[in-house]
Order: sequence, then structure tokens, then C-alpha cells
Amino acid sequence: DTEPIVLEGKCLVVCDSSPSADGAITSSLGISVRSGSAKVAFSATRSTNHEPSEMSNRTMTIYFDQVLVNIGNHFDLTSSIFVAPRKGIYSFSFHVVKVYNRQTIQVSLMQNNYPVISAFAGDQDVTREAASNGVLLLMEREDKVHLKLERGNLMGGWKYSTFSGFLVFPL
Repeated sequence: DTEPIVLEGKCLVVCDSSPSADGAITSSLGISVRSGSAKVAFSATRSTNHEPSEMSNRTMTIYFDQVLVNIGNHFDLTSSIFVAPRKGIYSFSFHVVKVYNRQTIQVSLMQNNYPVISAFAGDQDVTREAASNGVLLLMEREDKVHLKLERGNLMGGWKYSTFSGFLVFPL
């Protein structure tokens, strides 16, 4: 009644002989085995107050410059791109705030440079408005995810704009 252990080029860590309840795979010998790269999660925020920057004017990538969590180090702060370490189901969410801006913004979550989901904020009568969305994605190893400003200018959003993701389970 045990499942096979797929190595996929990763080292395995053999734990104590008591099975654990934290997602480790238990072999027929009662030994708990866990992949060293099984835990993947990131959360980033913006600490600056204006977007797009000079660099993001070319790609319209929304840059995040402060990492709150980066388990596995698969979120690249310089490019604000997450790279999947393995095939699996991943959860992503974003919350981007525009402030004092009377134009509509549209933000897309991009997987390998193709838009997967979008959100917009376009009320002309408010001073603060958020564009938010979330999704589960099937990702292959080395697939990339980032946020793109499709329309408008993102002014403000200091520490109110976040981008987060984690591996739900590997496949």
C-alpha cells in the first residue's frame, strides 16, 4: 500500500523511522522519506511608491522589491519572476493597489509570457482601488510566472501590492 518514490534528480532525506504527518512518504519499511525541494512558497511586496519604473516600461512587468517569504528561492527578486522547480499544481494570488489615479489599470498573471488571468481597477471616483485575483495552475518544471501591467499606470501601492505563490502538490 505504499506509493513509489520518484526521484526526478533530487536528493532524498531519510528521516526517523516513525512516519510523519507532514506530507512525507512512508516506505514499506516504515521509514519516512521526504524530498529536500518539496516545500516551495514565496510572497513579495513593493516598498516603492511608483510604477512603472524605467526598466518595466519596456516589458510592463510589475516589479516587487521586498521578499517576505521565499522558501526554496524560486522567486527571483531582480526580475520578479517565479520559476517552477518541478511539475505540479501551484497556487498564485496577487493584490495590486493603485492610488490617486483616475485611469483604469489591468493586471495579468503571465505563465511563460501568456496571460492566464487578469484583474482590473477602474473606478474614477475613488482614491484607492485594488486589482486582485488568484488561480491554481498546472506548471511544468522551469515554467515562469510574473505579473504584467496590461493597461494604465500603477501609481502608489506602497506595501499594499503583493504577489504570492506556493506548490500545492507535485505531480
